[in-house]
Amino acid sequence: MYVDGAGLSVGDLHFSQGDGEITFCGAIEMAGWVHMRVSLIKGGMVKYGIKNPIFKPSTITPNYKDYLIFEGISVDEQGKQHYLDVNVAYRQACLNAIEYMTKFGYSRAQAYSILGTAPVQGHISGVVDIPNACATLWLPTEIFQFDINPSAAGPIIHLDGSINMPISQDR
Repeated sequence: MYVDGAGLSVGDLHFSQGDGEITFCGAIEMAGWVHMRVSLIKGGMVKYGIKNPIFKPSTITPNYKDYLIFEGISVDEQGKQHYLDVNVAYRQACLNAIEYMTKFGYSRAQAYSILGTAPVQGHISGVVDIPNACATLWLPTEIFQFDINPSAAGPIIHLDGSINMPISQDR
């Protein structure tokens, strides 16, 4: 049903997308239908004291239990401090994750693409440690065909950075 002035809009559908859609247009797009239920609460924005909509996610979401969490603070690649800038902090967390993934044989472009399309979680983890903002990127380890957890032995290269099959057939 169309309700004039309701102000409801829905964007494009993504099969998968990392939090922040860090690769700009890197999510995996998909065709599909949207079925939604809307409950209109007259004057709800005033009643709840908010300025933007609230919503609940689908009950059909990935449920990962094991993550590696990469941290970034608001100091850029040149060492310049950016006062409580969570954008810089999140970029640093992503860059740390990308660098880490290269140690297993991913190219930087492959790691970047994975972070943009995998169900990673981005969090603003701290804004109280002035002047640094802290952001974290949660990378689910269960999406990989090999163990990416840190160990005393160090990383084991499983890929060669190409689009070929993994070097290791451990699955």
